[in-house]
Amino acid sequence: MSEQSGAQAMQFGIMSVSDITRDSTTGITPSEQERIKATTAIAVHAEEVGLDVFAIGEHHNPPFWSSSPTTFLAALAAQTERLIVSTSTTLITTNDPVRIAEEYAMLQHVSDGRMDLMLGRGNTGPVYPWFGQDIRQGLPLAIENYALLHKLWREDVVDWEGKFRTPLQGFTSTPRPLDGIAPFVWHGSIRTPEIAEQAAYYGDGFFANNIFWPKEHYQRLIELYRQRFEHYGHGTREQAIVGLGGQVFMAAKSQDAVNQFRPYFDNAPVYGHGPSMEDFTEMTPLTVGSPQQVIDRYAGMREHYGDYQRQLFLIDHAGLPLKTVLEQLDILGSEVVPVLRKELAKDRPSSVPDAPTHAARVAAEFGDGPTRQARPGANRGDNLTGDSPYQDSPAPAGAAFGLGRKEA
Repeated sequence: MSEQSGAQAMQFGIMSVSDITRDSTTGITPSEQERIKATTAIAVHAEEVGLDVFAIGEHHNPPFWSSSPTTFLAALAAQTERLIVSTSTTLITTNDPVRIAEEYAMLQHVSDGRMDLMLGRGNTGPVYPWFGQDIRQGLPLAIENYALLHKLWREDVVDWEGKFRTPLQGFTSTPRPLDGIAPFVWHGSIRTPEIAEQAAYYGDGFFANNIFWPKEHYQRLIELYRQRFEHYGHGTREQAIVGLGGQVFMAAKSQDAVNQFRPYFDNAPVYGHGPSMEDFTEMTPLTVGSPQQVIDRYAGMREHYGDYQRQLFLIDHAGLPLKTVLEQLDILGSEVVPVLRKELAKDRPSSVPDAPTHAARVAAEFGDGPTRQARPGANRGDNLTGDSPYQDSPAPAGAAFGLGRKEA
């Protein structure tokens, strides 16, 4: 396996919410195993048709299956060579940040850097008590937990005291990030300006879900993120890293697409018995029609949001059978994405950064020099009483009781 190394102005891919939904045309609901196997086939085919990213959500209740994203993404990385595996989203509020630090650093290693992750609060309220948290503390949890996660990936020995977990003293998260570069983080939001502020504060990416609400809502979030990104000194507002979601269903003839998708739209729990498909496609980025209609609509996203770095499409939901989803991928990869790459590259200012990759971030940090290869010392798991746990790094001042690493 090797991470794609060429610079890309934009990355295109698909995201899945991992729903297991009854096929309204056949009456059949797939089993969990059938849906997991189907999602694997979809992700592998995404690479085959030339897409760059596959992202999976995190859920802990039926009718969803993706309770362990890192397990699934590690298996997927082993079956692909170029695809970036990601999440959409990882729950920063109900997962222990120590566990996130360890699991995603491990995924970074086993994928050879072909990964990143999106952090968010999720949209399933009961998940908070399931994991011992209070939903009324959702925003403070998101802020505090990410502050700790950010620190765990950047400091070998961490002391920490906060409101929502027991203190850490002399703790080292293992493995250390690949090449000494923390995984790239997107902060995902449907509605919350504080998350846009958080992304801007750290200089991370901001992913606007861009699925269920009109464009004006997401314009406000993205504009806030860009302004605050510049305020915190990470670059100009145009240099902020933005990702967008989207939804499509396509056929050669637009009316065929409408006819084929309507029974799924009308009966899927996430859509059914709400606005009509026509109203929903007018109010949101859902596009049901010909490939050219999809191209026209998504090429226009830059007019609404500025130049951006990642576009993910939701195409495997609502009970659509595997065969149909693979056909959608074929259209997306052969007819839509190649044109969108060209359209969204036109007149793109040179100051706008390319989509983030591990290889590019390593090059920015180390140039042609050696990267960090973390080599533990024999400290027997005790970071409190002496040396740094790593041979190449002294203990940070104040982070442990030791006096720094002794010479080997």
